[in-house]
Formats: sequence, structure tokens, C-alpha cells
Amino acid sequence: MTTKTTIRSRIDAILPELVALRRDLHAHPELGYEEHRTSGLVKDALEEAGVQYTGGLAGGTGVLGHLPGKASQAIGLRADMDALPIVEQTKLPWASTNQGRMHACGHDGHTTILVGAARILSAMSREGSLPNPVSFVFQPAEEGGGGGERMVQDGCLEGSILGPAVSRMYGLHGWPDLPEHTISSRPGAMLAAADRFDVTITGLGGHAAKPHSTRDPIVAAASLIQAIQAIVARDVDQVQGAVISVTMINAGTAFNIIPETCTLAGTVRALHEEAMATVRSRLAEVVRDVAAAYGCTGHLDYHVGYPVTRNDPKEVETVLETARKLLGEDLVEILSAPVMGAEDFSYYCQHVPSCFFTLGMLPQEQDSMPLLHHPCFDFNDEVIATGVELFCNLALNEQSANC
Repeated sequence: MTTKTTIRSRIDAILPELVALRRDLHAHPELGYEEHRTSGLVKDALEEAGVQYTGGLAGGTGVLGHLPGKASQAIGLRADMDALPIVEQTKLPWASTNQGRMHACGHDGHTTILVGAARILSAMSREGSLPNPVSFVFQPAEEGGGGGERMVQDGCLEGSILGPAVSRMYGLHGWPDLPEHTISSRPGAMLAAADRFDVTITGLGGHAAKPHSTRDPIVAAASLIQAIQAIVARDVDQVQGAVISVTMINAGTAFNIIPETCTLAGTVRALHEEAMATVRSRLAEVVRDVAAAYGCTGHLDYHVGYPVTRNDPKEVETVLETARKLLGEDLVEILSAPVMGAEDFSYYCQHVPSCFFTLGMLPQEQDSMPLLHHPCFDFNDEVIATGVELFCNLALNEQSANC
């Protein structure tokens, strides 16, 4: 029996258990740094599989598992575990039982896939040494909490916790835009850097019937929203590009009162640091000056977020070539352009050669499915086996062992 056949048969044997785990995780979503139940299930699965692990990482819920192998450095495989603050509307039997929390980004599927890979590789290691040591990185708080950065800071890549240092990293994300089982990635920038900002405009409140006696922060905010869009249009190099989106505006307590303050919040996305630096600088100036033009003051609270997810070209080719051998040319493609979403897998990319890739989830008989972060989204269980198989083969890749 070939290794490929062996892996597939092993996956088929445990697939019902993996599906049950995925649906259990979906029914019990936990927000970033609150993934205590999820982390417990991961540790239980690793212990049952005979995989050495350390928990309590990245603030308490991160888990690092490890299997030994022949090479001097390890292959890292990553999954994120956290959910989103969304009210689920799927009405599925395994829908969220935690009101206002939902696995709307597929991290339940990612965690299940990595558990599956750990189980398969552990079983194979008992029959003979793996070519590469393998580190299984189960991280909290991808959805804005920077759990990936904290796993790096805790030493998960440097060999100070379990096993040798990680020489390269692989991570996946379920992708509802692509047909199921399709693997896609691209060298270089794949996902954008993402910052967030909060603006407070302070004016002078008063009666809505006498606006001339006030300094209306809502009018200033309306003008500011328009002015912010001009930053990208007129200050950022168009070859580089950027995105600024104001996503929240809050003010007022009654229809006949001009309020004292108005708050805005939003996000900045870019693929080039020069563009991001331009936006950061100009945003502060525009907030200050537009507010002043209306007799108000503007305060900007800017939060630098995830860096660009930048794939190593060699590791992209490793992933795509491995996928071609497993799935065939028709199910492997190179993304034509980066995506302006962001990922804290980017922190692993900053330290070791890495590849982040997508796993298509769109069923063949459907033209569309709910997209990520939608209240009706559900991870497609049909692609769990594909994710496990690809992770296992990347871990066993002899080319990686010889690097």
C-alpha cells in the first residue's frame, strides 16, 4: 500500500469522528482567549492520540502538540480556534448553543483538520519514524486578538517548548468562493495588513431648533467620512492602493438634541507598508483639520493591526505541487490577486518560510454558499478529509526533510 493510500484509508476510518468533533465545536463556539472548552477538547484528542503537548499558551488557551521525526527541524501546522460575536441563523442541529457567538469563519473546521492530521501522523509514527518532526500549533484569538503573535512570542517556533525549532509553517482557511476540495494560494502578498481606528469628534451640544448656537459633531463627522475617502484617492500611490472603510458611527440620544460628541470607527487595509504609513499619517491630519473646520475637536485613536500575510514562493510551490499530486491539476490554482482580508498567520510568515492556502468549500451542486462572517455560514464537512490529507502530506514531504 502506498503512503497516499495509507493516509486516505486512515482518514476514512476516523472521518465520522472528525465530523462529530467539528459539529461539537460549532455548537460550542468561544471568543478569542476564551477557548477553554475548545482547548480542552484539543488536549484530550492529542493525549488520546499519543501526541505530546503543552497547553496554557498565548494567554491560557493555546496548545502546542509535537511528534518527533528524523530531520533536525520541525514542520509547523497551524489552526485557529476562536469564534465570532455573531448571532447564528443556520438553524442546523449543531447550531451554536452560546447565544451571540458563532463559528462563522470556519475555525471549527480548521481545528478539526489539524486534530485529524495529528491523529493520522501519530499513528504512522508508531509504525516508523516520521521524516520530519511535526509541531501542531493550535492558537487562540485570530479574529482581531493576535493569538498567532502571542504563540510566536511564547516560543512555539523556536524549539523552547517542545521539539526542535520550526523551519517552515503551513496554514489553511476554508474558502466558500472556491469549489470544494480546490487548493489555492499565491507567492508573496496574499492577504493585506489591517489596522483599525476610532475617532471622537467633540463639539458643543444644544437644542436641534437652534443649531447656530451649537457646534454640531454629526455634521463634522459627515464631512469627515467623505474626506477620509480622499486619502486613498489622492494621497496613496495608486499602484500600491489601500482601503479605508468607516464601519461604525454613533451619536445622539434624542431626535431634538444636537449631541456633544460623535464617534466613528473603521479599518485600514493595504498590501504595502508605504501605503499604510501614508494613510496613518494623513488620517491623523484629516481628523484634526476637518473637525476644526466645523468648530469641533477631533481625536484619533489608531491601532496598528496584523501585518501583510506574505507567502514564501518556495513553500507555495511545495503546497501546490503536493496538492496536484493528491488532487490533480483541476483542483489546484494560483490566486490571481491578493485578498484585502487579514490574517494573523502573518506573524508566522515573519519568522519562518511559510505558506497560507485556501481550501475550497462550495458544493458542486450549488452556485453559492453563505460567505465567511455571515450568520448562515457553516463549514463544509465534505472537505475535512482533503484538509487532513494535505496537511499530512506536507508534514511527510521528503523535500522539507532535506531542507
